[in-house]
Amino acid sequence: MIFILLDEKPQDNLLIKGEIFKYLIKVRRHDIGDRVHFRVKREMDILYLYEIESIDNRSLTLSYISSSQNIVESEKNLHIAWCLIDPKSIEKVLPSLSEIGVSKISFISCDRSQKNFKLDFKRFERILEASMQQCGRSTYIKFDIYKNISEFISEFPQTKVFDFTERTLDDYTEVDTVLVGCEGGFSKAEKEFLQDRDVFRLDTPMVLRSESAVMAVASKILL
Repeated sequence: MIFILLDEKPQDNLLIKGEIFKYLIKVRRHDIGDRVHFRVKREMDILYLYEIESIDNRSLTLSYISSSQNIVESEKNLHIAWCLIDPKSIEKVLPSLSEIGVSKISFISCDRSQKNFKLDFKRFERILEASMQQCGRSTYIKFDIYKNISEFISEFPQTKVFDFTERTLDDYTEVDTVLVGCEGGFSKAEKEFLQDRDVFRLDTPMVLRSESAVMAVASKILL
């Protein structure tokens, strides 16, 4: 773990109990004199450094060493427009998308999206926080929702489209917004609407699940 995430700004002396105590002492085997980094949820650009002063059976005390602005994020922005799929499938890949460096995900209710799916952005945020502590990232993925593809394209006309086509991209450096379909792909009406867009595929003969496509495309562009 690169840092520990706190709900509130730490004081000069920091008392740690509960699950964080168990993790630092039982799992990470920290001892007196070890130094630990912290961030605060609503002040993520500041990295705090503390040193463990004492340990008892249920808690440990740390003293403040230093703090500095320390922003860790991808050098390139990637905005994914994702036709809505089962939130459970989204949750499985969110940590990896965070680690790769995706900056924003817009969820779109597409023709083949199941209409009963509800997105819990608070839950998504908690999943991201666990990932960020592990990988060191200091910025959250941003989320929003669009009612259909045309609404999204009107706002982001530069969007490239991932779909079944003959064309693969040779250069991903100029790609900053990508639309990925849901299970079953785009409907006939959506394909007709997108036919004048810049459409591409990955160089693979396999059919990718929606979440696999999002991961693969993000990796191609960002890594």
